[in-house]
Amino acid sequence: MPQIATSDFKNGMTLDLEDGLFTLVEFQHVKPGKGGAFVRTTLKNVRTGSVVERTFRAGERMERAIVDKKEMQLLYRDGDDYVFMDNATYDQMNVPSSTLGDTTNYLVDSSTALILMYGDEIIGVELPASVELTISETEPGVQGDRVSGAKKPATLETGLVVQVPLFIEPGERVKVDTRSGEFISRA
Repeated sequence: MPQIATSDFKNGMTLDLEDGLFTLVEFQHVKPGKGGAFVRTTLKNVRTGSVVERTFRAGERMERAIVDKKEMQLLYRDGDDYVFMDNATYDQMNVPSSTLGDTTNYLVDSSTALILMYGDEIIGVELPASVELTISETEPGVQGDRVSGAKKPATLETGLVVQVPLFIEPGERVKVDTRSGEFISRA
């Protein structure tokens, strides 16, 4: 694996440290008046999601993890697993829902996602900024209830519950932000 120095740090870079695989969230080079320079970092554990702060000496070298991004299409659910197909090679791969985490709220059959892989291990999923989903159930808008900006809960086809405006009906397609889980607009 390639070795990198602290001077090569970039946000989003993945590091293979002795305590695990970490993504570099933020870093800051510090040059105090006395003593040697150092780099203060915020790291996120790729497997557990925990965030830690760590300090490295300037010029310290460490292993950089090579993370592959594969565009894959969700074919179907198989029990607790999701079956994805590689768009380039047409190979199929079973991914446990525990690995996908909250992204399962935005995945429907035939949707595409970027699967992040470290060797043969799946370490994450990147979704588009927004997805279009169908509303499976919501209460009907009451005639005369026209408060400006009023919202009601709606259950989407994936089981996710979002707050939508009163005029949205069951069966409509809506755009949902995958980062915050909020309603954006009608599709």
